[in-house]
Amino acid sequence: MEISAYKGVFVFVEQRKGEIQGVSLELIGKARDLADALNDKVYAILLGSGISYQANMLIAHGADVVICADAPELNDYLTEPYTQAVCHIVNEYKPNILMLGATTIGRDLGPRLSARLETGLTADCTKLEISDDKDLLMTRPAFGGNLMATIVCKEHRPQMSTVRPGVMRSLPADSSRKGEVVMVNIPFKKEKFRVKLLSTVKEKTEMVDISEAKILISCGRGMANAESLKTVTDLAETLDAQVSASRAVVDAGLISHDRQVGQTGKTVRPDLYLAVGISGAIQHLAGMEESGYIVAINKDKFAPIFQVADLGIVGDAKQIVKQLNERLKK
Repeated sequence: MEISAYKGVFVFVEQRKGEIQGVSLELIGKARDLADALNDKVYAILLGSGISYQANMLIAHGADVVICADAPELNDYLTEPYTQAVCHIVNEYKPNILMLGATTIGRDLGPRLSARLETGLTADCTKLEISDDKDLLMTRPAFGGNLMATIVCKEHRPQMSTVRPGVMRSLPADSSRKGEVVMVNIPFKKEKFRVKLLSTVKEKTEMVDISEAKILISCGRGMANAESLKTVTDLAETLDAQVSASRAVVDAGLISHDRQVGQTGKTVRPDLYLAVGISGAIQHLAGMEESGYIVAINKDKFAPIFQVADLGIVGDAKQIVKQLNERLKK
């Protein structure tokens, strides 16, 4: 089939227990930009059971068409049913571009779709744009984050990419937008269903996901000890902020991996990001450089973090954090 016959920018919409995940709305926002550059439409693939009521919300956020498969087999995410469903939709609609979130679900589903559809997949993209030849330019960190590689899939369709939560921006909801909702029936091959979900156990936590936090205080190698970390958590309590970290602190066992910011952690976009004792390696910058306002505290005035900071403070990070906390309490 000719490449030119493939149309549309498609987004796999991730939902958990009926709740649309933020990364999907971010991808629809980016898909809107790409589709406008191609003079094309945005299609949202919505899978689940009793999920069709969410279609209008996706249209309000930028989708032109919502392709909805509502079936009991899709109630919970399982690899085989979801792979069969998306492959069926792709084979029917022949999308030009297909995007997924780089989440636990997207990272499981993406490679399987890529293999069955015999096309490429660029993972963990940080930038997506349309070339002069109307191809999708997919940019991602390579060689441990020391190089940004731009990848093009010229000979196969769909052009597939995954994007981490927080990298793209969602569009404000516009309830006046009009769109089309198409219900599809998936001809499941149930003999291939080899896995059953017996139960779901959720970890209870009172901490806010760092990718959702408005204020983040992130500590680096310069604060990688229990005493220094205590000064950071005290400041976080005063500011009603969340504590995150660079890889060095996570590797030291002081903070859990789900609080890590950077290429091998999470991408964050808080209103205020305080980088305390963080040098600013490119791997870390990739996860936080889109923050609203960045304050960096480091004793090394040549630290790369100051290149992206809106405000830089040179000095002993532990003492500065302690004095800042005392001042803010007053």
